[in-house]
Amino acid sequence: MTSPLQQKIKITGPSVVTANRTWDGVVIYRDTQQGWTTELAKAAIVRTADEARAMLTESAADDVGAIGPYIAPVAVNDNGAIKPGNLREQIRAQGVTIDLPVPA
Repeated sequence: MTSPLQQKIKITGPSVVTANRTWDGVVIYRDTQQGWTTELAKAAIVRTADEARAMLTESAADDVGAIGPYIAPVAVNDNGAIKPGNLREQIRAQGVTIDLPVPA
């Protein structure tokens, strides 16, 4: 059995390392200071498989209550603004977008 870190990492464009915190489920991103942030705009961008592998390895070694760090695509516009690169990541970043039933 191979771990996700040992599997081939494919980078087709700018990407970030992301995870969820265990205590509240909030989406977090790896930043340039080898820490975590809740702001996608402060996430460290990786552009090669080697960069992604190194950042993912250091992220998985953290004991900060993050579960399942992985590489996610992002889009970087001409002004440098970062947005989620696919629908799954857009939903994760925005959170629940429907009203949930309120318990009686």
